[in-house]
Amino acid sequence: MRAVGRLLSLVESPRRDEVLAVLGPATARVVGLTGPPGAGKSTTVAALVGAYRERGSRVAVLAVDPSSPYSGGALLGDRIRMAQHINDPDVLIRSVATRGHLGGLAAAVPAAIRLLAALGYDLILLETVGVGQSEIEIAAVAEPTVVVLNPGAGDAVQAAKAGLLEVADIVVVNKADREGADQTVRDLRAEVRVPILKLVASRGDGLDDVVAAIDAHDQADTRERRIAKAQAQILSLAMSRLRGATGLGDLAERVVTGDTDVYTAAADLLARSARLT
Repeated sequence: MRAVGRLLSLVESPRRDEVLAVLGPATARVVGLTGPPGAGKSTTVAALVGAYRERGSRVAVLAVDPSSPYSGGALLGDRIRMAQHINDPDVLIRSVATRGHLGGLAAAVPAAIRLLAALGYDLILLETVGVGQSEIEIAAVAEPTVVVLNPGAGDAVQAAKAGLLEVADIVVVNKADREGADQTVRDLRAEVRVPILKLVASRGDGLDDVVAAIDAHDQADTRERRIAKAQAQILSLAMSRLRGATGLGDLAERVVTGDTDVYTAAADLLARSARLT
């Protein structure tokens, strides 16, 4: 596990290409989980880990923290919730902090996925905090993206405002033993046309239905959809690299002063980026 951790640190660093260059072709299933804070994502992830381990799958959990490469935030709490799997040699739990790393989320996560697939992990669970752009990027990587919500109109409304329902392939109403769960399901069915399931992750109630929905989505996936997602990843990574390109600030200054126009500046930026690679 320590060796895997060191390799993951490398693919989050400027030495990423050195690691990727020696990896052979490999694929793994990738399931994304997101939702508002407090929805029970980590408990849901832990339950899914147990379900897939019962099948004999090797499972990796990447808890994505785009906020800081140092603090870890709530991810320490995530690891506590997954403590029952911590000593399982076929389960890896890793926090991926993307700020400050080359390419950010768009680059760090696909690189980690490729590495873990090459190391023989069958399933990779991506957990994100559900509050921003990272969910759009995760949706381009994961298949499917599962949005976890709590009963009550507030969670569903906030999820809609945050755009989470737009990336959802499956919606899970967790803590479904609480009052208001059925109403939340009805409200969500008026908003989205994807499977909406009830779950009590802490007890495993409804877990089989969630796993079945994930499996059904994977089986119904098409080559065209996967190509579209790959295109989204390529564009996202290209944009990340262009934002960090040398001379971007200088080009913007020249546009502001009228020395050049945005079209010429864009072509210049692409040309500079090509020379650097």
